[in-house]
Amino acid sequence: MKNQLVRLLATGLYSGFMKPYPGTWGTIPAWLIAFFLLRGDLVALVAATIVGFFASVWLSGEAEKRYGHDARVIVIDEWAGMFATLVLVPYSLTNYALAFFAFRAFDVLKIWPARQSERLPGGWGITMDDLVAGVQANLFVQIIVYLYARLA
Repeated sequence: MKNQLVRLLATGLYSGFMKPYPGTWGTIPAWLIAFFLLRGDLVALVAATIVGFFASVWLSGEAEKRYGHDARVIVIDEWAGMFATLVLVPYSLTNYALAFFAFRAFDVLKIWPARQSERLPGGWGITMDDLVAGVQANLFVQIIVYLYARLA
C-alpha cells in the first residue's frame, strides 16, 4: 500500500510517466491545481509550497529507491517548484501561463545555485533544485508583470 501511494504521488499522479518531457507533463497537474482550485489565494499557495516541499523531499527519497536518483518519472519536485513560482503572482491566465513557462525554463537551465543544490543527498537534492528554480522563476515573473504594468 505504501509503495503504491509513493508511486502515485512521487510521479505526480502518474504524469511523470508521460513522454516526452515528463518534467513538463509533471508540472501540469500542479499548475491546474493552483489555477482552478487555489485561484491566487496567497495563504493556500504558501501552504501548498511548504507542504509540497516537505512531501517532495520524503516522496522523492522513497521513490529514488525504486527508480534511481532524480529519475525522470519523479515529478513531485516540480509541484513544489510550480507552487513556489506562483506565490504573489497576480492571478490571471496570462500571468499563470507566463509563470508555467518561466518555471519550466528555469528548471531546465538550472541557473546557480539550482544545479549545485542537486548535490544534496536523497530527496533534498531532488527537490531543492526545483524550489530554487521556482524562486528564480517567481522573481522573473514579478519583474515582467511590474514592467508590463508600467509600460501599458
